[in-house]
Amino acid sequence: MSVLAQNMFLMDADWLPFHPNPSKPAFRLPAGAVDAHCHVFGPGNRFPYAPERKYTPCDAPKEKLWALRDFLGFSRNVIVQATCHGADNRALVDALQHSGGKARGVATVRKTVTDEELQALHTAGVRGVRFNFVKRLVDVLPHDTLIAIADRIRPLGWHIVIYFEAADLGDILPLIERLGTMIVIDHMGRPDVSKPARGADFDRFIDMMAGHDNVWTKVTCPERLSLTGPNGYDDVVPFARRVVERFPDRVLWGTDWPHPNMKKHMPDDGHLVDFIPKIAPTPALQRKLLVDNPMRLYWPEEIG
Repeated sequence: MSVLAQNMFLMDADWLPFHPNPSKPAFRLPAGAVDAHCHVFGPGNRFPYAPERKYTPCDAPKEKLWALRDFLGFSRNVIVQATCHGADNRALVDALQHSGGKARGVATVRKTVTDEELQALHTAGVRGVRFNFVKRLVDVLPHDTLIAIADRIRPLGWHIVIYFEAADLGDILPLIERLGTMIVIDHMGRPDVSKPARGADFDRFIDMMAGHDNVWTKVTCPERLSLTGPNGYDDVVPFARRVVERFPDRVLWGTDWPHPNMKKHMPDDGHLVDFIPKIAPTPALQRKLLVDNPMRLYWPEEIG
């Protein structure tokens, strides 16, 4: 790649790189724990970022992710395709193929994806696709296009990951009704934590999950949701704990490393791990959240 091409991938001036020296968590993860939401970025000179991207990150290659996994005490990863790579899944596939079976993936695909391309992704370890409705990150696709993609992946047994913000839940509900697959919602639908965890707004999210047994959620990203900041992210705890205790068999957790588009602070991944016992206070809940649920969704062939 030419010097000019490399320079196209200078990270955004306000980009916050991932924590260079995270702390060792005090909470000891259960054996077999899965970091069920993380990303790889580039490196851009090998896996170019998408021309249509709305941000340019720092490189965050697979080797850094493996090192973090081992340092924190996780056994496996679920790598979610980042919007900066668009529907070019090469960085994701490369990470999966070099994971030694310790990673699964969630891809982004277009309606035009072929059966051969889907099968190649499946062979690499992809087990889902992501639909992103956060308007500042992507240009939202029509629901009919997403339904067509869902129909294509259903024979593979994949699920769909949906990322949206709380104010858009009403617009997303009709799509949830039509998809007909397992659905995983990112970050509890990004609730407004300035409002009560048992108030009308978050009740709508809880009611949606209660009414749809095929819907799971990730109780992730307190660093994105918190208004009080990194000293414990305590304002997020009652929201996540409510979900974990109400739906213990349909929750997942992940670091969100390398924490794309954080603007005010970069979280310490060790402190994020120490957030887990606040929202899953018993060993039984911790095991469901970190081991049983992600294994059932991503490695069902290994469950006896």
